[in-house]
Amino acid sequence: MPKKGSGIFLVYTDLGDPSLEAEFNAWYTNEHIPDLLKLPGFLDAARYQAVSGGPKYLAAYEVETTDSVYSPEFTNRVRSERDQLYSPTVIGKNLTRIVGKQFYPTELESLYRGMAPVLQIGRMSVPEDREEDWNAWYNGTYIPGYRTVPGVIYARRYNVVEGERRFTTVYEFEHENVPQSKEWNELRMNGSPQNVPMREIMDMAPGSPGVYRRIS
Repeated sequence: MPKKGSGIFLVYTDLGDPSLEAEFNAWYTNEHIPDLLKLPGFLDAARYQAVSGGPKYLAAYEVETTDSVYSPEFTNRVRSERDQLYSPTVIGKNLTRIVGKQFYPTELESLYRGMAPVLQIGRMSVPEDREEDWNAWYNGTYIPGYRTVPGVIYARRYNVVEGERRFTTVYEFEHENVPQSKEWNELRMNGSPQNVPMREIMDMAPGSPGVYRRIS
């Protein structure tokens, strides 16, 4: 069964009460994610903890399409007593939901790969009158360069249909030191004359870009 679709669902949260962390993590990993993976269109999922950026916790879901997140099976599902106790909507803070539709690459590729050990996720917007040029640079120069860096497994971009910024970029890494590597930083600064001015027009969400290590 494919583990990747055209949609992504990201749920970020911190905890309002750190004393509930062990219970929260046990519920999320052992109950909540397995329950959601039984629903139509939910293909794969993993939990991550921030190495840099924030919020602290991230649940990343690969979904067949963005419609999967709004299906009756998802929105009307029965919540258990423990769901109501430990849901991030109850005990979390800085809760952020991102629902995105893939637009780079334009085709779905490598559909059977699993969840990556490390993710780097950027959440950003740019002025509307610059979007066309910015996307042409990002898709044509910026992200293809990063995909060649050792340790980068894959990279995708999404139009955000729910969330606080218009675009999300998801990099999959073999390890968390990729964005500190010589090759990554060389491309970041010198990969194209457009890199610096184009990055300067981006409005990044708080805590973005964040690097997240898989915890389950």
